[in-house]
Amino acid sequence: MPAADDPIGIDRSDEFFPDTTGSHWEYRGQITEGPLQTIEHKFFSNVSSVVGTKTLRGVTVMVFHDTNPGNHGVSDSFYRRDSVGIVYYGSEPGTPLEKQLIPYQIVRFPMKVATSFAQFDKKDLDFGTDMDRDGVNEKADAQGDSTVVGQEPVTVPAGTFQDAVRVEARMKMKIRLSGSNKVVTGTDVMTAWFAKGVGLVKYVERQELSPLEDRGVITEITEELESYEIKPLKTSFDGSKPAPQGLFTDDARDHKLQQVLFPSSLGSDS
Repeated sequence: MPAADDPIGIDRSDEFFPDTTGSHWEYRGQITEGPLQTIEHKFFSNVSSVVGTKTLRGVTVMVFHDTNPGNHGVSDSFYRRDSVGIVYYGSEPGTPLEKQLIPYQIVRFPMKVATSFAQFDKKDLDFGTDMDRDGVNEKADAQGDSTVVGQEPVTVPAGTFQDAVRVEARMKMKIRLSGSNKVVTGTDVMTAWFAKGVGLVKYVERQELSPLEDRGVITEITEELESYEIKPLKTSFDGSKPAPQGLFTDDARDHKLQQVLFPSSLGSDS
């Protein structure tokens, strides 16, 4: 018999991340950014669609096409799901930093309330940006983890979803400026809510960068679901669901986060 303080498992965790081809989600978003003294607001929309599969690094991944995730323009993102979780395989176009981090795990099955796992701990990465303008890209250390906070109602334009799973992913970075050897710190915290049979219904991402000179930079991005269509899962002739393709082969110690911890649609390989 489980102990009273054992983590509470979430039944059929995979059903919180539908990824059938043809499914799509429409989101409305807002960005608040700038130094604290001059906050700017921007609004945007994004449509995410499952468009099929492709082979990356020798495995079959699901392809999510987004028209404007986080107001960053068109991109495709790649995910693989199996019996033990979901692994992110990057995006096109991806950032130089992201390419050094993938593949990394974003969800473990079964999800359990109030549990965390380390996603990565990598050092001396090419940050991909020359922040101090000395002609050399900075180096960065990055560490991240993911936590299943619990289940709670969440209301968005598409409606109210009871028992949505709230997940928090947190990344910490130390960026070493090549010119001065000064260390700049950054944090990226993504809180996302997933509804069973629907998928991602809302996320709030907050990025903070310590000041290079006199003022730091804070960016907060929110996307909320406006409408969605989930295509039914194809079944075999006996009515049963097909088995997942392949087995989980990635070592969680090698998984890493990107500049947005959870891409705007979490998908998988079914």
